[in-house]
Amino acid sequence: MDMAASATGARRPLVAVVDDEDSVRRALLRLLRIADFDAQGFASGEQFLESLQIERPDCVLLDMQMVGLTGYDVQRHLISIGLQIPLIILTAQDEPMPCEPDLPQVVAHLRKPPRMEQLIQAVWLAVGPDCDLRAPLPGIRMPGI
Repeated sequence: MDMAASATGARRPLVAVVDDEDSVRRALLRLLRIADFDAQGFASGEQFLESLQIERPDCVLLDMQMVGLTGYDVQRHLISIGLQIPLIILTAQDEPMPCEPDLPQVVAHLRKPPRMEQLIQAVWLAVGPDCDLRAPLPGIRMPGI
């Protein structure tokens, strides 16, 4: 596994961005890299799932409404293989999208386009060592709360 390091030498969390909208994916990748995360983009659910054979991200930003495999399909596949990766759901909808009920690793729902502060807070919530899923952050819709 390729371990990206920050300027301090510590390993940077790897965030996968799965979105079929090229401009959205590129913008999210740029924001994550500015915030010193290592980030990889995937144009489809299929590409992302194939990448899991090589490297597992610490967190996934997952668009729910993609052509081909949807975010729901990706969630169901993760459940079927028993892989638990913290997920941040991206949606263009005003209300949070329903998620698979057996998927506790959904950390937040963010409306597109997310504000940089919301995005970074949600990612740190997902990858941080003191992650408390019961503590919602301002402006971030938390599942089950």
